Amino acid sequence: MPWKEVKAMDLKIRFINDWKTGDANITDLSQIYDISRTTAYKWLRRYNDRGIIGLAEQSRAPKSCPHRTPANIIELVTEERRRNHKRGARKIRAKLMRKNPLLQLPAVSTISYWLKKEGLVAPRKKRHRVPSYARPFAECQAANDVWSIDYKGQFPLTNRQTCYPLTISDNFSRYILGCRALPGPRYVPTRSYLEAIFRKFGLPSAIRTDNGTPFAGCSIGGLSRLMIWFIKLGIVPERIEKGCPEQNGRHERMHRTLKADVAIGRSLSHQQSIFDRFCAEFNHERPHEALGDRIPSECYQRSQRPYVESPKLPDYPANCQVRLVRNHGEICFMGQRIFLTNLLAGEPVGLKQITDELWLLNYGVYSLGTIDMKRNKIIQKV
Repeated sequence: MPWKEVKAMDLKIRFINDWKTGDANITDLSQIYDISRTTAYKWLRRYNDRGIIGLAEQSRAPKSCPHRTPANIIELVTEERRRNHKRGARKIRAKLMRKNPLLQLPAVSTISYWLKKEGLVAPRKKRHRVPSYARPFAECQAANDVWSIDYKGQFPLTNRQTCYPLTISDNFSRYILGCRALPGPRYVPTRSYLEAIFRKFGLPSAIRTDNGTPFAGCSIGGLSRLMIWFIKLGIVPERIEKGCPEQNGRHERMHRTLKADVAIGRSLSHQQSIFDRFCAEFNHERPHEALGDRIPSECYQRSQRPYVESPKLPDYPANCQVRLVRNHGEICFMGQRIFLTNLLAGEPVGLKQITDELWLLNYGVYSLGTIDMKRNKIIQKV
């Protein structure tokens, strides 16, 4: 018996013993034990009916429930679920109604409740969401201020391969810097193609992406290996909000033209030749209303920032405290171990004091969040 119930039982027994002595009436005992007269009479009535056992706490559950789902209905529901474990409450109810039109079936929510109670529904796995991008987007006033990169929706080729078009464009001039037919959105081929683009066109000031693989991850600040590489190169990685493709509207508009004008190839190499012809026409022949009916090649010029094969580690101002991330993704700061991410192992991060307890955490120019030293917790926009 829990300690609180033991104390309550002891109080009731002492009340009954004092009542039996006859030295005090109900009013006096109610004041001594700090209870109401109604409660005092209730205790006496239960003692007279059942003795000491009657003083124990009684269940507050109703003795009957006229709206309770009948046992035969629960059995029908559970049998149907076991017969086909992929069917949910709505489909189970619909099938049972077709089989038994005259049967009074409960609501979908009630069926769902009984499925969970009978252990026939597996709990949902916790989804690791990508933290939102908290900084404002960079202004796009000249070529190479902001590039956009994305994987256009995949589609099957005639040889049954799947093509994932990786597209890169300059937001100011609408110039398509690259469109590559790849077999999947993986880190290594994405970086390899970007290196070729950087060597040809130089580096932008910022690159805008969505929150998908391989551009963003579920670790602190939404970091991915690609983002870390961008930051080392001095490129600010920007990410649109989830479900807001209009924040990358210029690139999405190009995707619409790409989808309408490009035919499906026989293989990845054949599809690449089709993409090359599309890019040549888009950049050198197609006028754009947003550019005053000029063509993108008239508005684009190569970046003055050359690609660096071996970028250096990020630098931090003098008012920042620098810590090196350990191999297991932690830093040691003010006597506390704080986990960041394994992706930053061996990399320096900067900490700038905001208040006595709050420190701004950066990797290069990219903000990872705020460390609350009192709670030993990293606060980031989600």
